[in-house]
Amino acid sequence: MRKWKVVVTDWEYADLRYEEQVLSSEQIELVAVQCRTEEEVIAACRDADALINQYAPISRKVIENLSNCKVITRYGVGVNTIDLGAATEKGICVANVPDYCMDEVADHALALILAWTRKVVVANQAVKNGVWDFKVTQPIARLRGKTLGLVGFGKIPQALAEKVKPLGLRVIAFDPYVPEAVAASYGVQIVTLDQLCADADIVSVHAPLTEATEGLMGAGQFAAMKESAIVINTSRGPVIDEQALIHALRTGKIAGAALDVVEREPIDTDNPLLSMDNVILTPHVAWYSEEAAAEMRAKAAMGVVDVLLHGEYPKYLVNHEVKASVPLQECCPEARYAALV
Repeated sequence: MRKWKVVVTDWEYADLRYEEQVLSSEQIELVAVQCRTEEEVIAACRDADALINQYAPISRKVIENLSNCKVITRYGVGVNTIDLGAATEKGICVANVPDYCMDEVADHALALILAWTRKVVVANQAVKNGVWDFKVTQPIARLRGKTLGLVGFGKIPQALAEKVKPLGLRVIAFDPYVPEAVAASYGVQIVTLDQLCADADIVSVHAPLTEATEGLMGAGQFAAMKESAIVINTSRGPVIDEQALIHALRTGKIAGAALDVVEREPIDTDNPLLSMDNVILTPHVAWYSEEAAAEMRAKAAMGVVDVLLHGEYPKYLVNHEVKASVPLQECCPEARYAALV
């Protein structure tokens, strides 16, 4: 009997042990490649039954050349590497792993908030340069009583809202898809984006990258903010118009930024953000812990198992419209997934 061919299109890990454990079936052949271009993906995956994807482009051109593919899963939350419309038209299920790093990203956003407001980076550098003087951090404002504005109110910002409660922050959020009652259950008020920008002392961006959210935070939003406000981003770089942010930082329209993501990654060596004293940068690390990485990889592989071995829609199906043309069973993976975490 022919084995199911599962291709990992690209990865950045030392090995694929978690994927191999989940896909250790006599019915599955696991093939690992390192594709960077559309042509490389097509050559490696033309006859594949499933793809596990990290950064390699799964464009319409690629999808139209997949003759057997039934499911594409992606490491992590974002699926912007995959043409969802083309996948749906082709009858391919697309799945992600939306819940593997909620605490990690919320923790990192909180760390950036505290690092910036308490001038931790400034103080650390001063001490290492031989300056033992608290005045290098002036001014520092008390955090309690300030307003935190969350752009997006999904699982990660909900976790962040819980984590900041002991700090005495007022929390507001902009998210047109979240009912006010849900936000209220976290003690959070839903507001418009304009109101959030005007009221917040700290703006923390958590919106996923979509056509609707690209450049969501732009010149108009920065112009509406307090000059003392700071911007945190642990979502995706292009959600912020980077040139508008740089201008706002240079002109003092806002006080600072702490960014785990930028428009182009790795960051360009001539990016002005690198030379700004009022900016903290980390290298897209908010998602990471050893436990989160293992969970993400195992769950991405399990999405393939859902479809190929169990005939079910993947637990984390993204393109629900595919159900109109692909008749699978609803996923019942509680025990299957519980064993992974």
